[in-house]
Amino acid sequence: MDDLSTSPLDSVHRALAARMVPFGGWDMPVSYPAGTIAEHMACRRGAALFDVSHLGTLILSGPGAFDALQAALSNDLRRIGPGRTQYTHLLDADDASVLDDIIVWWLEAERFWILPNASNNAAVVEALPGCVDHGARRALLAIQGPGARDVLAGVSPEAAEVSRFRTAEVAWEGEILTVAGTGYTGEDGLEIAVANDVAVALWKALAAAGAEPAGLGARDTLRLEAGLPLHGHELGEGITPLDAGLGWVVGWDKKAFRGRSALLAARDAGPTHRLRGLLVEGRRPPREGQPVIRNGEQVAGLSSGNFSPVLGHGIALAFLPVDVQVGEWLVLDQRGSEVPAEVVGLPFVG
Repeated sequence: MDDLSTSPLDSVHRALAARMVPFGGWDMPVSYPAGTIAEHMACRRGAALFDVSHLGTLILSGPGAFDALQAALSNDLRRIGPGRTQYTHLLDADDASVLDDIIVWWLEAERFWILPNASNNAAVVEALPGCVDHGARRALLAIQGPGARDVLAGVSPEAAEVSRFRTAEVAWEGEILTVAGTGYTGEDGLEIAVANDVAVALWKALAAAGAEPAGLGARDTLRLEAGLPLHGHELGEGITPLDAGLGWVVGWDKKAFRGRSALLAARDAGPTHRLRGLLVEGRRPPREGQPVIRNGEQVAGLSSGNFSPVLGHGIALAFLPVDVQVGEWLVLDQRGSEVPAEVVGLPFVG
């Protein structure tokens, strides 16, 4: 445990009796005493507050920043502009596997923030020479849910006005908050970067205004209900954006970007599998790796699975053969028990 990084909010989590777990090289809260289901429902019904400081934050600025990002990442920044955010991928140059999925915050004409996943920060730094690693200087909070903006407005009205997929810098208590209308729950909300030395004050202000602390457990069940991919599960080695149904993350009109040739070849060949949702009968949570059976033969293993607090039964994701249709019934092998599972479109909730 000594080699794990800790969030600037670590003392807050421990004071709240959070259950801490290693995640992506960080010691992070998986849940608080209320439990994952309660935290999940707080996000679906009101406002939940997450510490996502384990995510990376890289700053790329200057005259060459735009061109460097266009060459390195799959999406096309010409689709947006300053003051907006964009979801994008860093691809393997040889086979177009998704090395990381990333959010870019375009703050000013020549200044960008790039947010990689915690475990992939080094790979993104390598792909973007000249970027500055800002992750150790800030905490990152996410306030999510239908009540998130109302809660945030009681603390920072200017931050609450940053609309979905927009980004801006606002003043708060003499400090600068960098805010984006992004998140990973399927709900409206915002992510807020704040200097380490005032992170605790901001967390406490948001909690006092009505945001419920929530951990990585709820973050995972929320993203699964929303049908959002998780790197290392629905994205990663051997998985292209096309396999994951994310062709819209690709700027096909760009003349060049890392992995473009391999991705064009994959597009021409056509997919053999596609990411699908499975509704699983009963409350027993399906789990990653459990076999998916069709006509007596295993055709896939689950990439993710869990209990859905909103639906009240199991849900899962799997890469199924392309001829498997929505509405078809398959069988999930849950440790020797065969459970019916219906193929459905995504999201499960939304």
